[in-house]
Amino acid sequence: QVQLVESGGGLVQPGGSLRLSCAASGSIFSISTMGWYRQAPRKLRELVARITSGGSTVSADSVKGRFTISRDNAKNTVYLQMNSLKPAATAVYYCTHACLASVSWGRGTQVTVSS
Repeated sequence: QVQLVESGGGLVQPGGSLRLSCAASGSIFSISTMGWYRQAPRKLRELVARITSGGSTVSADSVKGRFTISRDNAKNTVYLQMNSLKPAATAVYYCTHACLASVSWGRGTQVTVSS
């Protein structure tokens, strides 16, 4: 059973940066596709960014140029570097793991962008 633990969320001022981390256990991490989703209050959950086992990435248009997803297979960890944060980025951020048609979700970490 895959377990995902997110960390790195918190309160940051507009224009600031945060780096989220997601550590995976119980998985064949190197062949999995990892992703970050977010859900803001009263909104649907949406894809932020995704990275395949080969390192190919997809990002939402709203975060391109400011957010970067990366992975460290040696540490079974995926990262989301978030720069130039805007209040609209306030949400709970969830890590996902997809492998062999099975998808797992972390519990989420809160990101709040506010002055």
